[in-house]
Parts: sequence; C-alpha cells; structure tokens
Amino acid sequence: QVQLVESGGGLVQPGGSLRLSCLASGIDFASYNMGWYRQAPGKQRELVASITTLRNTRYPDSVTGRFTISRDNAKNTLFLQMNSLRPEDTAVYYCHVPTTGTWGQGTQVTVSS
Repeated sequence: QVQLVESGGGLVQPGGSLRLSCLASGIDFASYNMGWYRQAPGKQRELVASITTLRNTRYPDSVTGRFTISRDNAKNTLFLQMNSLRPEDTAVYYCHVPTTGTWGQGTQVTVSS
C-alpha cells in the first residue's frame, strides 16, 4: 500500500521560507515521477512542481524562481523548498504520485503578516 506523509507546513510571514517534506512508503520511490500540488480555499488543486526519476523538474510561472523540488531516493523523501513566499501561496500542499494516483493528507501553508 502506497503512503505519502507530508510535513513542514506552518505560518510564515511574506518573504519568508519553508521546506516541505514528503515521506513515501510502499513503493520503489526512485522509480516514480513525483509532484507537489496545492489547493487554496475555493480554488482547484494545481501543480506547483514536478520531478522525474531523472530529476528533471518543471514549475508553473507562478512559482518559478521561488520554489525548488528535489528528492532523496535513499530516504524515500520528496522536498519542496519555498522561498520569497507570498500571501497567494497560502494553501494546503499535497504530495502526489501520478502513476499510482496516490495523494498525501496535505500540509497547511499560511503566508500572512
């Protein structure tokens, strides 16, 4: 059974940074492309970063230059480094395995002064 557990969310001031983690179990982590998504209240869930098994990364324009996705295959862990955070980044952030359709439970990120 594939499980994803996110951590690292919290309250941060505009301009601040957070690092999210996603611990995966039940899969051969290194063999799967991974993604981070977010969902703000009243909005659709959207992709914020993806990384392939070859560590190729993609970002939407809204986070390019501010967010960095990475992975540690030895620790079965996916990361999202978020810098220069803005109030509009406030959302629940989810880890996702596209191939299996698995989602984590999400971690809340709130950017506010």
